[in-house]
Parts: sequence; C-alpha cells; structure tokens
Amino acid sequence: MKPHDRLSAAIRTASADGGTAIVAFLTAGFPEAQKFREHLHAVAAGADVVEIGVPFTDPMADGMTIQRSSQVALTQGVSLRWILAELGAMQRPAAPLVLMSYLNPLLQYGYEKLAADAAAVGVCGFIVPDLPFDEGDDLRAALQNAGVALVQMVTPVTTPARLAQVCAASEGFVYAVTMTGTTGKSVEVPDSVLEYLARVRAASPVPVCAGFGIRSAAQVARLCGTVEGVVVGSALVEVLERGEDPTAWLRALRPG
Repeated sequence: MKPHDRLSAAIRTASADGGTAIVAFLTAGFPEAQKFREHLHAVAAGADVVEIGVPFTDPMADGMTIQRSSQVALTQGVSLRWILAELGAMQRPAAPLVLMSYLNPLLQYGYEKLAADAAAVGVCGFIVPDLPFDEGDDLRAALQNAGVALVQMVTPVTTPARLAQVCAASEGFVYAVTMTGTTGKSVEVPDSVLEYLARVRAASPVPVCAGFGIRSAAQVARLCGTVEGVVVGSALVEVLERGEDPTAWLRALRPG
C-alpha cells in the first residue's frame, strides 16, 4: 500500500460506523526537543493520524499558540532535517504521519530528496499552507513518485470550480479549513459551515478532514457524519505545553 493510501485508509477506518477520525497536530520539538519521541507516541496513541509541524520563522497561517511553539522549537535547533533524522532513528507509531511545513524549508531541502527521505522514514503526506495550488506541480510530482500525498486545503470562499479541481488533485485527504484567518480560534460550527463541508465532501474522492479552531468534544460531535475527520492543533499544543496527558485528552474528544 502506498503511503498516501495508508493515510486515506486510516481516516476511512476511523470514520466507519459513525466514528470520526482524529488528525492530531504537534509542533516537533515543543515544548522540549528531547521529548519529541515520547510526545509523538503519546499523541499517536489517541489519534488516527499525526500531523507533525515543522517549525518556521513566519508561520503565517497559524495563531499565537502555534507561532509560540514554533519559536521555542527553533531555539532548540529543531529543523526539517532534525525531524526526518529523529523519525529514522526511532520506533515509529502505527498511525500514519503527515508533515505540515511552509514552503521554504522544503525548497531548501530539495523536492526529490525530500520525497525519498520522507517516504523512507514513514511520512505519508505533506501539508503546505503557503503553496498555491497552481504553483504546486513540481512538489506534487516529486511526492507522487514516492507515493507520498500532497494534501490540499480548501476554504469557505473556494469557488465550486476551484473546489472540484483541488479535490481531484488531493491525495490522502482534503483539509477543509472551517474559517478564514489563522488557527487557534474556537469555531461554533454553524449550519453554514456544515453546508460548506458537505459540498467539499461531495466533490472529494478522498476523505475530508475539517480543521482550524477544533478544540472540544461538542465540536467533533457536531461535525461527525458531515466529514470523515477533524484536525486538532492549537488546543493539543496547549495540552502539551501544560504538561497534561495528550492521549487521554484526544480520546475524550471522540463522540460517545
């Protein structure tokens, strides 16, 4: 099974029979780089997919929590190369792994080498929030050669024609942003958001996961059945920052 197929399969399995897949985000190396492996396994124990954030100096799509975590990780020397080396040296969790990175570190690494190295250490996909869809052909081609997904993002203002185009190109899953702006703000999930997410799901051949502002079991329950999964980021980073148990917190998000 190719890496991008593992990603889709994990989400579909978790969302079967009325469930909701949990895609859980942590910033690599936050709050302590030496605990990255421990935190990764703890998060994976409560999630279906783990999204590992590559720290970056200007994370423009992220709210204050993830910006802060990124800066702390950078001061400890965490980088894309460090993350791939850690994954290569450790016993990885069973949950599929996705890297969330801004474009510049990927460009510096080199697309072909990145794709090969990422696949070799169990990375199933990439999310690149500052890469416009129309400028993603080179990275998409490199990742496809290694069977690794380039997960596309859509928003409530994506036009129907664009939505169909982006969903058709996405692998692994489609990341449906629940609002415009940055991450971290709580979303009440009004009917208009559910209608938008239903449109995304109807257009997508791969699972759809909703993200930005998801931080409560009530929100997850509200989204259950409309999308296959949810992405939980800032709230989980805060759990790790407080030194609480991420496994228990993630399990408590699930409906029922």
